[in-house]
Amino acid sequence: MQALIIGATGATGKDLLDLLLKDATFERVDIFVRRPVDVQHEKLFVHSIDFDDVASWQHLVKGDVLFSCLGTTLKAAGSKEAQWKIDYDYQYNFAQTAQQNGVHSLLLVSSNFASPQSSFFYTKIKGQLEVDVQALGFRSLHIFRPPSLIRKNSDRSGEKFGMHVIKFFNAIGLFRSQRPLPTEVLAKAMINASKGTSSTFMSYTGEEIWKMSKI
Repeated sequence: MQALIIGATGATGKDLLDLLLKDATFERVDIFVRRPVDVQHEKLFVHSIDFDDVASWQHLVKGDVLFSCLGTTLKAAGSKEAQWKIDYDYQYNFAQTAQQNGVHSLLLVSSNFASPQSSFFYTKIKGQLEVDVQALGFRSLHIFRPPSLIRKNSDRSGEKFGMHVIKFFNAIGLFRSQRPLPTEVLAKAMINASKGTSSTFMSYTGEEIWKMSKI
């Protein structure tokens, strides 16, 4: 199979790329990035693109499976408009192009509590993206809604604090479904889900992602 990735330089994307390059099921891995990456492998093809200029890269989006794990924070983006562009526009435009080019499967990293009606901006973006990619008509669509993610070497102070709180409640038997999820576990679950052959739509939350990672 040939895999395509957007978001390969993020925490989940890095783990995903590493696992795909080691997986014999995938003969080729194409990543689409905004800046060059310092990774080399005989199966890896790196495309540095301008996500705003769809016409310049749409012909490159060909393969079997698209892994979409692009995302940012409001702080990093600088504004709600900029965050919407990265978390919604770029991913939707890429997914739309992939579907038009015959890519049959999309595996999308969304968010816990994603909903177009959410009062929280981040989960509202993710919820709207979920709704709109479902309408694209992929033969196989898998949406992952992870709880708090354990990112290697994370410097997000708010994320660290929230993780400590959840771990405390987990320790006393509460909120087990929200136990923090290592990005590598999420990546493994995505790869396992991508190997299914039937036409399907599936969404996965915390415990379901853990189970899928162990198949």
